[in-house]
Amino acid sequence: MRILALTLDLDDTLWPVRPAIERADLAIDAWLRQHHPQVARAWPIAAMRELRAQVAAERLDLAHDFTTQRRLTLQHVFASCGVADAPVDALWEIYFAARNGVEFYPDSLPALARLAARWPLASLTNGNADLQRIGIRHHFAHHVCARDTGVAKPDAQIFLAAAARLGVPPAAILHVGDDPLMDMVGARDAGLRTAWINRAGESWPTALGPPPELDLRDLGALADWLEQRPAAA
Repeated sequence: MRILALTLDLDDTLWPVRPAIERADLAIDAWLRQHHPQVARAWPIAAMRELRAQVAAERLDLAHDFTTQRRLTLQHVFASCGVADAPVDALWEIYFAARNGVEFYPDSLPALARLAARWPLASLTNGNADLQRIGIRHHFAHHVCARDTGVAKPDAQIFLAAAARLGVPPAAILHVGDDPLMDMVGARDAGLRTAWINRAGESWPTALGPPPELDLRDLGALADWLEQRPAAA
């Protein structure tokens, strides 16, 4: 079936997410050191990260909602230090602004413009990236995220939700992402076609079943492949 639309993962597909997360953690820590030094001393960055992992492990009902996980982490941090009125909203804004200060892979923006000019795109993410803040919302017809959908990748339902938003059968959608399980297996199981953005040139993990249709080093290669295809294919 001809490809009529694309769904794109965001973190580690369009940009590396770890540097943005690290900057966000540093921004939170700097604010705490200035305004609540006792909290900063009790909860350095490593301890805060460990607590967030604990919250995620204990609250499996929030596996699709990284935002609430982080807000609960902040609430616990202040409560443990005897601060009843935790400034969670202010801290979340600090975190969110830094987290969305991403640095694109060199190929991402040129390829994104090429893709958006010819196919409707939907972002499909488990994370909490904000396309408007990042400055690429105009490239996407839809934004589908786990928090709003109620399920996270690799659950087939989030891929099917994106297909419904696009108004395109799953078999006519190419899902593009970096994660073998979350993106490739999830999309395959939902009936979408698959393009693995494999920047490190890794071997496909055979334990996950058949490899994706495409194994590409970057988004520029994806745009080249799509533009070279016959219109009916």
